[in-house]
Amino acid sequence: MEERVYEKIRELRLHNKMTLKDLAEKTGLSVGFLSQVERGISSMTIVSLSKIAKALGVNLKDLVDVEVRKSFVNRKDSQILLRMERSFTNYIRLNGEFDDRKMEPLILRVKPNTIDAEECQHEGEEFYYVIKGRAVFLIEDQEYIVGEGESIHYPSRLKHKTLNRENEELVMLNVTVPLIF
Repeated sequence: MEERVYEKIRELRLHNKMTLKDLAEKTGLSVGFLSQVERGISSMTIVSLSKIAKALGVNLKDLVDVEVRKSFVNRKDSQILLRMERSFTNYIRLNGEFDDRKMEPLILRVKPNTIDAEECQHEGEEFYYVIKGRAVFLIEDQEYIVGEGESIHYPSRLKHKTLNRENEELVMLNVTVPLIF
């Protein structure tokens, strides 16, 4: 993803004759946060971007130019890296592409000392396996520390966010249901 996504959000909002307040009400995100997103000065999670896309009446892939290919195998040299400017997390899509796909497997690479992750809450469930580093998951104000070789699985309807308090990059396998892209 590139900075262009911020421009697309503003263009679509204006095209739909929506105010920032209208978009905030439809997404559950604050007006201030959305304003910062549109100006490209705030990072956001894929979940927030997905909420914005839904409220604007488009698919997430319409905002981020995700390549669609029909294949069960996702070769290393064709994996899609999703990165937003000013975001602390890079996402690598691992899924195959076929009709009626239900889960979203990703590799997340979280920069060191990331402590201001955005809190999320949405339908579905999330599974994380820590490949490198140590993650802190805040779920309903309860803190869970998950290290290399360990995993966590929880319902996404609970308020949650992920932090990397370590001085090294955090790398995790993430599988989310329902689909993001």
